[in-house]
Formats: sequence, structure tokens, C-alpha cells
Amino acid sequence: MKKIITLFAVVVGLFAFSSCEGPEGPPGFDGQDGLIAQVIDVNNVNFALNGDGEVIDFGFTLYPGDVVLAYRATGVANGSTVWTQIPESHYYDDGTLFFTYKFNFSRVDFELYLDGFDLNTVPTDLRTNQKFRIVIVPGEDPEISNKLVNKKDYTDYNAVISKYNIDDSNVKTINL
Repeated sequence: MKKIITLFAVVVGLFAFSSCEGPEGPPGFDGQDGLIAQVIDVNNVNFALNGDGEVIDFGFTLYPGDVVLAYRATGVANGSTVWTQIPESHYYDDGTLFFTYKFNFSRVDFELYLDGFDLNTVPTDLRTNQKFRIVIVPGEDPEISNKLVNKKDYTDYNAVISKYNIDDSNVKTINL
């Protein structure tokens, strides 16, 4: 009889504890919902005669699957800034490479720089007081995001803003 009562007590105890709930945890992310893209303008970028540029902190840490895109202001059309995706190459008249605007990034910062030949001959108006726009597109899974980067066309800034529903009216500005 003791064994039956002990067994009954164990079964009741397991049933009682298995239905307990703790406090509700914080809400999680459902796909892209809740993830916010960041847009950062970087003004007054000056490149050294050797092509060295600027390393700039994001001010936050990227998630592993986030994609960073960079654009350079190349003019104005119909009252709007024209953004050209980096890398952006410039060529001599004979078609050989002169220099390229480039960037790289880590989870905490990004770097803008020039790469090419005879960088000390890059005209001042292409080397000083440049304006760049950095767009961080939220990602989830690094393996999936990395595959998507290679298959999508990010050259058209306005198409990227539209596709990812990015509000670029509230841009973080960094003045160097």
C-alpha cells in the first residue's frame, strides 16, 4: 500500500509541476518584423594622398546577418541627391583603372578609403569633402543573408530603400 501511495504522490507531483508557468519573457523577433534598418550620413570625408580614409564607429553592434551598403553622393537630380553604390571605380581615358572608392565593415565600425594607382593625383574635388550614406539592412541568419547579398542588386539606392521599407527621412549624421 505504501508503494501505491508513493507512486500516486510522484505522479501527482509530476503533473502539478509540469503545468507551472513562470513570468512571460520579452517579445522576440518574428522574421523581419521589429528589425529596424539604420541609415547613416557621413559628411566631410577627406582621403589622404595615399588613399587612407576614415574608420567610423557605428555606435552599436551589428547582428551577424546584417548587410551593410555604402553609397557616395555624386550629384543632384530633380532636387534629390544622386547616390552611387560603392565600390565606385574611376578610369583613365584609355580605360585603365585610376582609383576606386571602397569600404569595409566589422560588427562595430566601417572604413571608407581609396584604392588604385597614383592616388596622390586624384583631383581634390574627388578626394575631399565627400558625402557618403551607409545603409544597414537587417538580416537574420548569416548563411542565408550572405547568399542573398550575392544574388540581389543593391546599386539603385531608391530601390533598396523601397524594398526594405527603410525610412530615410530620419538619418543619423556624422560630421568629420
